[in-house]
Parts: sequence; structure tokens; C-alpha cells
Amino acid sequence: MSSDAPAQRPTGGLSFFRNNTEVIIAVLLGVVSIATAYVSFQSSLYGGVQAQSYTVGSNLSTEAESLYLEGNQQYVQDSQLFDRLTDLQLDTENPDPAIAEAAQAKYDVIYFQSVSEDFDAAIQNAAAQNEADPDFYYSPMDDEDYQASLFGEYADTKEKAEATIAKGDEANGFGDKLTLSTVIMAVSLFLLGIAAVVSSFRIKLIMGGVAVGIFVVAGVIAAGIPVLDMF
Repeated sequence: MSSDAPAQRPTGGLSFFRNNTEVIIAVLLGVVSIATAYVSFQSSLYGGVQAQSYTVGSNLSTEAESLYLEGNQQYVQDSQLFDRLTDLQLDTENPDPAIAEAAQAKYDVIYFQSVSEDFDAAIQNAAAQNEADPDFYYSPMDDEDYQASLFGEYADTKEKAEATIAKGDEANGFGDKLTLSTVIMAVSLFLLGIAAVVSSFRIKLIMGGVAVGIFVVAGVIAAGIPVLDMF
């Protein structure tokens, strides 16, 4: 009578895994493959958002610079115009009536032809402030409403440009994380592929478990990124 006891077979879940190893690994390969493809697709969408945001932001920055140059040119012209008007206004107080009258006529014509509505309001406001507070000189060139009329559109466009570029930077960061996730998932696919072909059940179990763990890490990274809708 033999004293050798029969080898015990694995029971429960381990037995189920042994009997269905190929099917389970095939299912895992399919799940990881689909997840990798989807994450890669999301990464490409974020790449498109990044490229579009940088392009639009760059165009807006160029437009903002153009608006600033336009506003600054008008500011310089108005500054020179105000100096000319100031000289003529001083000449209107000349003791010689002929000089004073000619200066007033020039002043009226230049003011009517060259002073914009916004600049006129700034001049009037500065004159009222100087009259109310003679100890301090108020320049119409420093009027906030006047400067807003010249540079307000520039400021709005520049703000839009910065916000758009920031959106591109955010998309770039999200895309990098999704790319990292696809690389990690590729490692999981590699391990599952090896597990599918080795004959040792123990190696299958170890490599399959490691592959699933790696896939879970990659899934957590990808799950933290907002999903983009291509439509």
C-alpha cells in the first residue's frame, strides 16, 4: 500500500482561473487594448485643442499688438495736438488784438477738425479739474476714460489671447498625462501578451496580476483627465 497522498488540486477561484486562463487573459488583452486606443484618441483630441489654442492665441496676440500700436500712435498725435492747442490758447491772450484773433481762429479750426470726441471730453474734464484745484495740474492725456478709448480694445484682445494660450497650455498638460497613460497601458499589454504564451500557470498568474495592477495605475491617471467630445 502506497503512502504517497494524491496531489491536491487548486480549488475555488484559483481553480476557475487555471481552467479559464486563456479566456481571462484574452478578455484582459481586449479590455486593455480598447482602453489604450480610447486614451490615445483622447490624447490626440487634446493635441488638436492645444494646436488650435496656440494658433488662435498667437493671432490674437498679433492683433492686440496692432491695436496697441494704433492706440499709441493716436496718443502721440493727440499729445502733439494738445501742445499745439496750448500754444495757440496762450497766443489768444496776446495784448495785440490781431495776434489774439488769429490765434483764436486757428485754435477753433484745429480743435474742430482734429480733436476727437473722446479727446474733447478729456480736455474738458482736465480743464474743470484744473479750475477746481489750481495747485495741481491735470493733463487730459492722463484721463482714464480717454486712455480706455485708445487702449481698451487692446486690453480686451490681449486678455483673450492670454486666456486662449493658457487653454492650450492646459490641453498640453492633459495630453502629456494621457500619453503617459497609453505608455503604461502598453507595458500592461506586453505583460499580458507574455502571460498568454507561457506554459507555467504560476508565471501566468504573476504576470497577469502585475499587468492588471499596471493597467489600474494607468486607468487612474487617465480617469483624472476631463473627457473631450469630438462632436
